[in-house]
Amino acid sequence: MSMRLLQHRAENGARSVIAATAEGAFFVTGVDSVRALASRAIADGTALAEAVEACGTGGAVDIAAELAAGRLVSPIDHDDPAHLIMTGTGLTHLGSAEGRDKMHRAAAAAETLTDSMRMFLDGVAGGKPAAGETGQQPEWFYKGDGSGLVAPGDALTSPAFAQDGGEEPELAGIYLIGPNGTPFRLGLCLANEFSDHVTERHNYLWLAHSKLR
Repeated sequence: MSMRLLQHRAENGARSVIAATAEGAFFVTGVDSVRALASRAIADGTALAEAVEACGTGGAVDIAAELAAGRLVSPIDHDDPAHLIMTGTGLTHLGSAEGRDKMHRAAAAAETLTDSMRMFLDGVAGGKPAAGETGQQPEWFYKGDGSGLVAPGDALTSPAFAQDGGEEPELAGIYLIGPNGTPFRLGLCLANEFSDHVTERHNYLWLAHSKLR
């Protein structure tokens, strides 16, 4: 059974976690954040759904009403925003690779494979390694820390230096680093890749510079 986890902030500032399944949505008792819930699951060696069951649930929640009221916050956060890192990968799908390749070719005017396309093809060849092998790393970029998170429905602010502000729907993976340094994937969420595409098109090396939020 699939489960969605949402973070909630009441009018008085009290934080809570909502667990939503096909049977309905309910407040999870005993935890005030998804990070706290996940930390319990990691410590106990259980799945998130089992951690929710162990905590128990309280009153039912109308998610649509809470969203409309602005009481849903980002699906993950940290008390110290510097301890949350937002990163991304480029050239992980064909459309991105082709677009960057055309831009690079226009600059290089060469018939050989560009750096962008070579990077993409390396990922196709080695992006899904067999067990025990090391795969080809993607093109990583740093987007910001937790201070750049924007809650569902909140306004996106474009900084004064931006030349453009474009929205891109994305799937974001949420990971929590355990006490021994092991990354645990908590799940996926919808995200908005707010970017400055004018800056990105100016120079393909400015991908990281173009990320606004």
